[in-house]
Amino acid sequence: MGPRAGVVITGIGMLTPIGRDVAEVFDAVRTGRSGLSRPPAGHPVAGSIEVAGFVGDLGPAAVGSGPEAKILDRTIMLALLTARQALADANLVVGRDVEAGRIAVILGGVGGMATLESQVLARAERGRVAISPYLLTGILPNMPSARIAIEHGIRGYSSAVGTACASGAQAIADGIRLIRSGEADVVLCGASEAPLFPTFAEAFGNARALARDWSEPTQASRPFDRRRNGFVLSEGAALLVIERAEHASARGARGYADLVGYGATTDAYHPAAPSPDGAGAAACMRLALADAGLGPEDIGYINAHGTSTKLGDVAEASAITHAFGGHRPAVSSTKSLTGHMLGTSGVLEAAVSALAVGSGVLPATYNLSDPDPDCALDHICAEPRLADVSYALSNSFGFGGQNVSLLFGRSSAPRRDLPVAVDAPGIDHQHQPEEITS
Repeated sequence: MGPRAGVVITGIGMLTPIGRDVAEVFDAVRTGRSGLSRPPAGHPVAGSIEVAGFVGDLGPAAVGSGPEAKILDRTIMLALLTARQALADANLVVGRDVEAGRIAVILGGVGGMATLESQVLARAERGRVAISPYLLTGILPNMPSARIAIEHGIRGYSSAVGTACASGAQAIADGIRLIRSGEADVVLCGASEAPLFPTFAEAFGNARALARDWSEPTQASRPFDRRRNGFVLSEGAALLVIERAEHASARGARGYADLVGYGATTDAYHPAAPSPDGAGAAACMRLALADAGLGPEDIGYINAHGTSTKLGDVAEASAITHAFGGHRPAVSSTKSLTGHMLGTSGVLEAAVSALAVGSGVLPATYNLSDPDPDCALDHICAEPRLADVSYALSNSFGFGGQNVSLLFGRSSAPRRDLPVAVDAPGIDHQHQPEEITS
C-alpha cells in the first residue's frame, strides 16, 4: 500500500449567528462579538426559550425564484447557500475543476424541523387534506445533501450523517476516509441545522438543558465557568471543501489547513448524558493522535466541544486531562459566542481550528470569568492568545455517546490569505505557554 493521501481544506462556507462568511466569523471570535440574543418579536420560539443564536433573514430570493423555492425547509436553504459560498471560496466548479463522479457531498443534521412542526399543526387543525406532498422532501435528513448535489451536478458519493451534535464533525471524518480510500478527490462536507421551532426547543427546555435567567443574553453561554447553567440553542450551517492534496496542487488551489487525523468512538453509557469520567472522549482524542502519528506534546490548541452544561464540561475536561497527561494545550470553546448549533457547531469549530493553525490566533472562551475547579485546563479567557501552533484538535460530542475528534496541521498547499493579520489588536501577546513552540 502506498502513502496515505493528504487532505487539505480549500474552501469554507458559513452562515452562523456570528457571521455569514469566513472573515466575519473569524473577526467575531477574535474580538468577542457575540451572536446571542432574545428571540425577536414574532419569531416561532418567542415565548418558548429565553435566548438563542439566530442567522437572520435569508432574503426572499435566497435560493431561487422557482415554485420549489417556496417549499424548501430552512435547513435546506441554509445548506444550499452555504454550499455555494464554500465552493466559491475554493474556486471550484464541478465539471471544470473536478469530475462530477469524483466529488462527494456529506452533511449532518436532524432534518427539517420547520416543515415537520408546521405540517403536524396543520393536520391537527384541518386533517389529512392539510398535509403537503412536499412533506417528505422537507424533513428527510438527506435532503440538504441531495439538493446540493442536484444544484451542482455532484454525481459521486452522497450521504447524510445522524450522530446528533457530533454529526458535522463526523461528516468531515467520513470525507477524510473517502479521500484516503481513493473514492473521491473532493468532498463537500459539513452540517446544516435549523432547530429554532417550539416543539424541538421546548424539549430541551423541559429537560433543563438550556441556559436561563440571564439578564444579558450574551452572557448566557459560558463554557467551563462556575456559573454556567445550560447551553444556548442556535441555528446555522457550515461546510468545508476538502481535497486530496495532489488534486488541490494540480489545480493551483490554496489551503487553510490540512486535516491530518481523526478519531471516533462511542461511550456506550447513556442516551443523553456523557460518561462522567470522559473515557470515551479521551479514547477518541487518542485515536486522532494515533491516526496522525502525533503525540500529546505536539498539540498546541484544543477547540473544545464546551457546551456550557454542568455535566458535559466536566466530562470533557476530565477527558482532555486523561488524554494529554502532563501536557496542557491551550483550550477554548467557540460556543461562548455562537451558542450550540448542534451538528453545525463541529464544522464551524473545525474551521476556527484551521484558522487558528494558519494564523496563530487562538480564540478565547468569552464569559469564562470564574473557571470551574472541576474543569482545570489551560483556558484562554477574556481575549485571544497569539501562539505559533503546529497542530490543533477540535472535539465534538453528541447524544448517544457519539465522540469525534479532528486534528489540523499547517496547510501543505500554498496558504490561503487569512481574514485578519496576526498582529491584529485585541490579542494577548504576553501569555504563551512554554510548551507551544514554533
